[in-house]
Amino acid sequence: MSRPMRIVLIGYGPVGARFVEEVLPAVAAGNAELVVVGAESDDAYNRVLLAEYAVGAASRERLEIADTAAARAAGADIRLAETAVAIDRHRQRVRTSRGAALPYDRLVLATGARANIPTLDGLQRTRHERGAAPSAELDRGAHALPAGVVALRDLTDADAVAPVVAGGGRIVVLGAGVLGMEFALLAAEHGADVLVAHHGGTPMSRNLDESGGRMLTRAARAVGIGMAAHARAEGLDFRDTLSGPVFDGIACADGTYLRGDLLVLSCGVTPRVELALAAGLACATGMLVDEELRSWSDPDVFAIGDCAQVSDPDAAEGSGRVPGAPSGLIGPGWRQAAALASRLRAEAAGGVASRDAAVALHERPTAVMLKATGIDVVSGGEHDAEPWDAEREVSVWIDGARGGYLKTVVRDGALTGFVAVGLPRAGAELTLLYERGAALPAEPSALLRLDAADVDAAPDETPLGRGETVCWCNGVTAGGIADAVATGCDTVELVGSRTRAGTGCGGCRGRIAALLAAAPVV
Repeated sequence: MSRPMRIVLIGYGPVGARFVEEVLPAVAAGNAELVVVGAESDDAYNRVLLAEYAVGAASRERLEIADTAAARAAGADIRLAETAVAIDRHRQRVRTSRGAALPYDRLVLATGARANIPTLDGLQRTRHERGAAPSAELDRGAHALPAGVVALRDLTDADAVAPVVAGGGRIVVLGAGVLGMEFALLAAEHGADVLVAHHGGTPMSRNLDESGGRMLTRAARAVGIGMAAHARAEGLDFRDTLSGPVFDGIACADGTYLRGDLLVLSCGVTPRVELALAAGLACATGMLVDEELRSWSDPDVFAIGDCAQVSDPDAAEGSGRVPGAPSGLIGPGWRQAAALASRLRAEAAGGVASRDAAVALHERPTAVMLKATGIDVVSGGEHDAEPWDAEREVSVWIDGARGGYLKTVVRDGALTGFVAVGLPRAGAELTLLYERGAALPAEPSALLRLDAADVDAAPDETPLGRGETVCWCNGVTAGGIADAVATGCDTVELVGSRTRAGTGCGGCRGRIAALLAAAPVV
């Protein structure tokens, strides 16, 4: 096209910010014009670290991931505290909450996901329904959440949590997934009295088998966290204060009453797709896009991050059901942002995007690590296989007295799943083997010796080759970190600034520290 390509990005979270960073060279070169519509008033920040920020374990600066001033200086029009409320695909315009009509040639949705609000008495009018008309209220229904109830999805939520933790207050966490357990452990570590209530029999049921979940429950109780399993919450009760009703507790189906000063909802998330639905774009769980991240319905519309469901348009089942769902992880979102920016940069310059600008239709699941001090939990792949499975080789070791649990799943000679609780070195080794798609040692029980009390000389981490991935969120290898160290980066923060390693979920920061400790002194 003779004029610059007009790109409008809806959403300025972590994934949107990475897209801006990657596409900015085309803007600076005059090949593209970029307008960003961000609903929050703050610059983009790393939402994955909100729990750490809320309890005082991370500074506000550590959450920063965007240089909005530099993007504006390069020519990007970044509009904060402004919400996209309608997409006119025929005129190729985006209408915003401030009345602007933004023209586009290419539209990118990075609208993310909102916290699920359970159907409980006391929360009936706070749910944002999937089919609701797009509005400036991204995440609330007819009313905001009651006082004393948060979902920990933004800085305002984190600011509400901070004084309760600092004052040693009682926090009820509803939901025991990875994020719920991480927050509970962090809050307890920093002085809060924490109770986790969940429907199932064991925590992290999507990532751990029953025995692994039981071992995690034991470990959580050992550090003072209350664990209320099979808690069927029915409604919330409130106490009257001078400023109005405030959360007091949860009433459960069996008559149990779980009192607290604050309720943290950790019941999963739902992609924000109301804009796409209202515009007639194909959606399943998320907005449906192909391997080029292009909408099934409109070649000029794309989606990335938590709102994007990458799937083959020919893969829909006869019933019309589309397999898969958005990944919900920051690493795949960042890879999508980089791939799409590469494609649009090439197109804006009049070229053709390379095959590298496509993303995998189905990423291999990465290992899931519980980030908590003193409680080591990691799992990956087919963690729920049973020992008598005829198609897979499943081995299980349990040391209840010491809180250790290990499960390995092997298919066709390769490690396809594992669970490790209370065994940090074995878990680290299995993570590496799983990520490589490698085989187990000839004698798998030898893994248990890595965490034996009398193996003081064992290294903290298995040595990594230069090509081994250390940070999966950003695809940084051991070699990349070694090169950063060679230029003088001698702290985890400096390595992160140079390579981005450790700036995503933070699960690799311990491995980065180990590489720094092992680096030769210059």
